[in-house]
Amino acid sequence: MSRRRSSRGLTPIRAEPRDDAEQVTQALPGEPVEVEEERDGWARVRTTYDYPGWARADALGGEPASDWLAERNGDPVAEARAYLGAPYEWGGMTERGIDCSGLVHMAYRRLGRLVPRDADQQEAAGTPVDEPHRGDLVCYDGHVAFWLGEGRILHASGTAGAVVEEEQPPELARRVRRYVRF
Repeated sequence: MSRRRSSRGLTPIRAEPRDDAEQVTQALPGEPVEVEEERDGWARVRTTYDYPGWARADALGGEPASDWLAERNGDPVAEARAYLGAPYEWGGMTERGIDCSGLVHMAYRRLGRLVPRDADQQEAAGTPVDEPHRGDLVCYDGHVAFWLGEGRILHASGTAGAVVEEEQPPELARRVRRYVRF
């Protein structure tokens, strides 16, 4: 039996119901989650963007507001640039720590649009394009970035340890799978 609840604060969503399990994503304050199961102080949840995981049950509150996500006009690249310098954190979704697909997810989410959470899901959900334009996604094997044009990308880089705007590194250029547009 599932029920809708909201995150009380920044809530780690983990792969397993243990504090030392891998963080797979985060629920932001007030974000709705569907609680599928509860046991031993943990709740198996599914995010609004269909991402499953485990959260501490006491990190979840009551009913979320119906207007938690408001669509507005804007540029996803400009939204992503708000995270420049943020540290790289696997499964992170905030300026205190964010990963590559979290950066894409949050750039669109700040505009009130939900896109998938993981790089492979983002690649599958986007429309493939032959010639990328500024703001399209560059999909690599296991990584995603915003294409800025002229060989430049904006991404959360595990190598650099932060969100950076840079010339596409040669090791990434060799791993390009495709370009997609939302």
